[in-house]
Formats: sequence, C-alpha cells, structure tokens
Amino acid sequence: MTNRLIAQQAETVIVADDHPLFRTAIKEALQASQGETTFLEASSFETLQELVEKNPEVDLVLLDLHMPGVSGFAGLVYLCKRYPSIPVVIISANEDPLVIRRALDHGAAGFIPKSSSIQVITSAINDILMGEIWAPESTQANLPGNNVSELVMAERMAQLTPQQFKVLMMVTQGLLNKQIAYDMGISEATVKAHVTAIMNKLGVSNRTQAVLAASKLDVSLPDA
Repeated sequence: MTNRLIAQQAETVIVADDHPLFRTAIKEALQASQGETTFLEASSFETLQELVEKNPEVDLVLLDLHMPGVSGFAGLVYLCKRYPSIPVVIISANEDPLVIRRALDHGAAGFIPKSSSIQVITSAINDILMGEIWAPESTQANLPGNNVSELVMAERMAQLTPQQFKVLMMVTQGLLNKQIAYDMGISEATVKAHVTAIMNKLGVSNRTQAVLAASKLDVSLPDA
C-alpha cells in the first residue's frame, strides 16, 4: 500500500456511487493528480463489498451516502470497522453539518460535498492520503457533538458478519425471510438463524426493534 506519510499517490481507488456519470467525472478529475492510479467502480454496496474483499490493499474508497443495498451510515460503519486501514471518504450532495459530524464520528476519513470544485476535491483527497481528516472549512466551526446512542449502535452493528449485515439491510427494506432466502440463495432456516444472531448482537428482541436500531444510522435529509 502507498505510504501516506511520504506520498500522495494512490495505487488503487474505489469510486462507489450509483450514478455512472458522477463516477466518470470523479475519475477524470482525479486522474490528473493521481497519475497511474487504478480506479475501480461500484454502483451498489454489494459490488463495493466484493471489490474491497478482492482488493484489501486499496488506498481509498470514495463513498456516496445513498447506495443501493445499504441504508444511511450503515455502509460506512461496515467498511470502517471491517477494514480499518482503508480510508473511506464520503462524497455527498448533503452538506448538513449534522450529517458531516455523524459521518466523521462513524469513521469517515473525510466528507467532501459534491458541489465542491475539482480543485477542492483534488486537494481534499491529497490531504486525506497524507493522513488528515478533511471536512469543508465553512462547516468545521459549526459541527455539532456526536450522538452516544448512535455510536453504541454502530459498534454493535460492526460486529455483524458480511452475511448478517446483508440480511439486516434486506430486513430494513421490508423483505420477508422467504424473499431474503431467494435473493441470497440460502434456506429460510439459515435466514432465521442470521436474524436471531443479528438481534442478539444488536441487543434487541424482535425484527421491528432491529429495524429501529438500524434506523439510528439513517440519513434523514435527502441526498443525491
């Protein structure tokens, strides 16, 4: 992996966003400063999981807050806890200071608004590759404090296995066990076992409480 203390060059960057035009724009913007960097693309969180699993030495993940297959900050929490050596940067149209604070509290290496100029995005990513935590200067002084109960739930969710995490995300989408079993190619009994394990790890006693627990990591304001 690139030594971020002495170099700003990233060997591999994953751009995770469900908008192909934005992925292309980000890649083109960074190619000038990142030279021979390899860019990998993910249009869903499932694809992102596969890419990170296959490329554990990736230097940077650029993540949109709203990806198909995941809800709110859950994807960020999953990546930061499971792959702590990989910087995950949120690039979002949502510039609310509370959303920025929550993202940083949950382990994001930076939060870059999509409205930022190419120069700002490039500079921010260079700073992050050098080991800094980056957020817009205009919001830094106004970032609110963290939510303790939300951070506790994030820690509990981070204990889920990849399969359990996927099941939980499907449960939050309202899918029944038989639908989850079909989509994942597993038995209903296996789904039930996953759901039981999920409830135990989250400290809840039923599916509704599990959904409510996961909702603590939702982003309430709209994002593009």
